[in-house]
Amino acid sequence: MTAGTDRPAFLLVHGAWHGAWCWDALRTALDAAGWHSHAVDLPSAAAHADGARPAGLPEDAAAIRDHLRRIDGPVVTVAHSYGGAPTTEAIAGAANVVRAVYLAAFQLDAGESVFSFLGTPAPKDDSGRTPPNPDARRLYYADVPAAEADRAEARMTPQSVRSFTQPVTTAGWRTVPSSYIVCEHDQALEPARQHELAARADTVHRLPSGHAPFLSMPGELAVLLGRIAAAVPPRGARARSQRGR
Repeated sequence: MTAGTDRPAFLLVHGAWHGAWCWDALRTALDAAGWHSHAVDLPSAAAHADGARPAGLPEDAAAIRDHLRRIDGPVVTVAHSYGGAPTTEAIAGAANVVRAVYLAAFQLDAGESVFSFLGTPAPKDDSGRTPPNPDARRLYYADVPAAEADRAEARMTPQSVRSFTQPVTTAGWRTVPSSYIVCEHDQALEPARQHELAARADTVHRLPSGHAPFLSMPGELAVLLGRIAAAVPPRGARARSQRGR
């Protein structure tokens, strides 16, 4: 995979119960604006044969690292919701990642898991999968056009429980510049909790959206992501800045 220029490419990382498919409308908008993008499917939300051990956060982070290695040039990662946790793990030490964007995402610190941040007790047995929330339509897609929401809800898949209980071991955002996008009308991850996470980022942005702006307002999200990526200095300038520290 190649971006073809020194302009950053985006690597899009979906959240729980979703897949790379959820980024299709955003990728179309980014492409129209001249931005290259890639999307990864996380194994924690992938279909498995009966009896197979569901993948967790380490396997998700490995999948992200694999995609990063195959992208030539600088990369801006964009992680949504749960996807922020394995992305945080994966970007540590990734030389081509120039900025991490957290979209209503879990910008966790080392030792934290999704459940521990939320204060949710970990189950005694986290070896299984959990189905999508029966109230998914309201929680995730309240502001998404009805037909698009129908399609998205139909494509949701069970999620590995251990992906929520396994802690991040390395917080890549401590060495990679980060931006947080707060979704102000989110009913899945409350804006107040997002603001707690956003305090860890270098810059904070806001969208008047629910939990899935890549479906409800892909054009507006593409514009914002383009603005964030355009502010990333060229690699030569970054190198000179680092040498001057």
